[in-house]
Amino acid sequence: MRFHTRKWVKPEDLNPNGTLFGGKLLAWIDEELALYSIIQLENSRVVTKYMSEINFRSSAKQGDIIEIGIDVVKFGNSSITLKCEARNMMTRETIITIEATTMVSLGEDGKPKPHGKTQIEYVGNRLK
Repeated sequence: MRFHTRKWVKPEDLNPNGTLFGGKLLAWIDEELALYSIIQLENSRVVTKYMSEINFRSSAKQGDIIEIGIDVVKFGNSSITLKCEARNMMTRETIITIEATTMVSLGEDGKPKPHGKTQIEYVGNRLK
């Protein structure tokens, strides 16, 4: 799994228990999955269609650094399915795993648009 982003847990990210609010972590993950999909599918119109069971395995506290990793599971006609893990860099524990999130590429009309992609492309390879 490639880890793309790091987030620092700040006071405004905490729940009443003093640990990372799960909704905040899910927002970070959803944003990261969207950005990854936009870059891979070369389309800024991408939406989250499906997210599989979310498994919270541990937590984080203020000052911890969270790392978000993504792997491509498969490319569909107008979609990309991704696997995700967030881990606590301070404790080395996995916080959450999401086995499958489907992101869909949309056209200007708001309907699914085929993207023609079949494998991961690295931005550096596109610039040559």
